[in-house]
Amino acid sequence: MQEWMIAMLVISVLLILRDMAKTFFTGKKHRSQEIAVTEELVPRRIRGEKYASAFRKLAESYYEMPYRKDCFSDRQLEEIGDMVWDQVCACCGQQTNCWERQYEETAESLRQLIRAMESGSEETLQSQQEDFRSRCAFDVSFFQALEEGVRRERENLAFQNRLIENRLAVAGQLMETSGILKAVSQGGLDPQAVDPQFQNRLKKSLKKRQIYLKKAWMLEQEAGPCQFFLTVKARRGRCIAMKEVARALSEECGSPMVPADSAKSIVNSEYATSAFVEDSSYQVQVGTARIPREGEAVSGDNFSCCQDEDRFVLCLSDGMGTGRAASQESMQVVELLEQFLESGFSLETSARMVNSTLLLKGPDTMFSTMDLCAVDLRTGICSFLKAGAATTFILRDHWVESIASENLALGLVQQMEFEKTVR
Repeated sequence: MQEWMIAMLVISVLLILRDMAKTFFTGKKHRSQEIAVTEELVPRRIRGEKYASAFRKLAESYYEMPYRKDCFSDRQLEEIGDMVWDQVCACCGQQTNCWERQYEETAESLRQLIRAMESGSEETLQSQQEDFRSRCAFDVSFFQALEEGVRRERENLAFQNRLIENRLAVAGQLMETSGILKAVSQGGLDPQAVDPQFQNRLKKSLKKRQIYLKKAWMLEQEAGPCQFFLTVKARRGRCIAMKEVARALSEECGSPMVPADSAKSIVNSEYATSAFVEDSSYQVQVGTARIPREGEAVSGDNFSCCQDEDRFVLCLSDGMGTGRAASQESMQVVELLEQFLESGFSLETSARMVNSTLLLKGPDTMFSTMDLCAVDLRTGICSFLKAGAATTFILRDHWVESIASENLALGLVQQMEFEKTVR
């Protein structure tokens, strides 16, 4: 009898030790997984912040470089003077009198002549030329050489200003990229494990539908819909629609949930992680109508409609001019905006990136207007952003509200100020 009791006691102790070991190693495994996830996410965040800082510093270095020049520099004045000297004054017998004995007067008179030509004032230029003719024996040749030098330096100045505008455009894109990387790295958008009780209830609800839940995470965003990430599989030999998972999740959350655009449509017998988001409260119905200008076969306007989980964006662009050339220009604006918006960029960031791109194309660009309208499908709030666009009309029950724009089109200036309105 004692031997039997001792054997039972030993078996009981072994079973208790087995359960304790299982609990310990399972908890250790979960902790190691959480540590691994944390160690994986933190370096990514640090790298993202470093990349953002590098792009920001590069953009700031571009901004610190010389800005646009509207008049000739002292060096350019000297180059024009040297050119006139080589072509006219070097062969003149009066050069000693002009450039040695009366050097200060001649140099100042030459400077005033160049500034008068640069300003385009005919009255000032004639006054300066009459004063200079009284002292120069080769005034005709001198003025011809001077006009040629001014023309050449004016072309150089225009070329330099274009390079400066391109540099500022690149700096603007680098700064926007830095902001995007910083927002991604510091957004605090790391999924967190859901409450164990919630996970157990969801697991039971899914099990009734022949679906097994392995793990569940939740992502709460400051601005945006709540997201869930579920690792699930179906009972062996079954294929179940992902909407069944969303239906079970909706019952437990108390709010309608739908599979994200990136989620699979079917749950099969292998574990896979899918994302779910809150369903939108609003839907958008869109209608369009357009007609080309009289005498043209193609309209210069183009539009786009795109939607993500909680935002519907309409974009309209009117290319400067008419016909096919204007259509191609506005089409490029619409396509670029669509790419940025579908990547998750804000309206203003997308618009600034497109504006910088147009500035880099050069002086042959046909400028385009931009009209953006983003509807929050959860709240019904609509954000408008305009650049040289026509007036928007909002039809209410018994009255009409208008939203006008007085700023310039895209591709005209680097420091763009957009008309922003929220309704």
